Amino acid sequence: MKTVIVGMSGGVDSSVTAYLLKKEGYRVIGLFMKNWEEEGECQAAEDYADVVQVCDQIGIPYYSVNFAKEYWERVFSRCLREYELGYTPNPDILCNREIKFRLFFQKALELGGDYLATGHYCRKVQVLDGAFGLARGRDENKDQSYFLYTMKAEILERVLFPLGELKKSEVRSLAREAGLVTAAKKDSTGICFIGKRNFRTFLSRFISKEEGFFKTPEGEVVGKHEGMAYYTIGQRRGLAIGGAGEAWYVVGKDPEQNVVYVVQGEDHPALYQEKLTATEVSWVGKPPKFPLSCTAKIRYRSPDVPCKVQEGSEGNLLVTFNIPQKAVTPCQSIVFYQGDLCLGGAQIAPLPAAFF
Repeated sequence: MKTVIVGMSGGVDSSVTAYLLKKEGYRVIGLFMKNWEEEGECQAAEDYADVVQVCDQIGIPYYSVNFAKEYWERVFSRCLREYELGYTPNPDILCNREIKFRLFFQKALELGGDYLATGHYCRKVQVLDGAFGLARGRDENKDQSYFLYTMKAEILERVLFPLGELKKSEVRSLAREAGLVTAAKKDSTGICFIGKRNFRTFLSRFISKEEGFFKTPEGEVVGKHEGMAYYTIGQRRGLAIGGAGEAWYVVGKDPEQNVVYVVQGEDHPALYQEKLTATEVSWVGKPPKFPLSCTAKIRYRSPDVPCKVQEGSEGNLLVTFNIPQKAVTPCQSIVFYQGDLCLGGAQIAPLPAAFF
């Protein structure tokens, strides 16, 4: 009998993952991961209590592991550095790479697991060379392959995604039918270490608040900002810039001058980029041949757009879009697809300071 270690968060998705695998005849062990030390953050105590109840209901053993130190060093500290530089990091992708599918994966193997299973909405598929590839989940609204592009084929070989073929509504139904205590539990949203608190209030505990000016690309001062870290490219709400005309949008930052650049109107050319450079490239399987024609997402909820990918200097990628893209954001990820297959991705580099 194969043993599967299920990463359990206390939510309905991981609960149903464990339930389905137990029904399929695997020896299932639940493993809860704590990544943040302060009590009350991410509702860790409440979530673990739900994990215990679900495991008791299903009839499986469970353990917990604490990676708070490693999370701070490998994820949170880097995110703070990027916020300080005026960028917008993506801690979920970094956590998957450094914690869930590295340290947590190793822990699963140490516990005797043949596989690690998670409640992600994505699929493991075999590709032409016989290796494993990562594909989108069947539920288009819940597909999470974007967050998992840093996974490697050799890791995928020992990972299971039981929810990949299911829709969220079906997962909820299964949880209700099984009587799981998490059946009606709301999904967690936002950044884990911030939880339900105000983003600016939380970040100000770690980053000094340096007020500066909002300026147009032409250099006109149109308002004051509360600190570069609190704004992201494409942001419209919360700028508090008055005056007549269309809404204001963030289009760039100058860390040296502590300036946030803004323009009026969602059709302003400065909001759109035809090209970008990407670093920290990660392919799920073998690197593709270049130039590569594929589709890409520049953020989780953005639609796929056709693009051409070429190799740049020092292993970077040069990406050209068929149609200019709005609010290309440094330190977010661009993820590449061919059909449903996730090829890999990279981190968007700082944009050219064309109008600074």
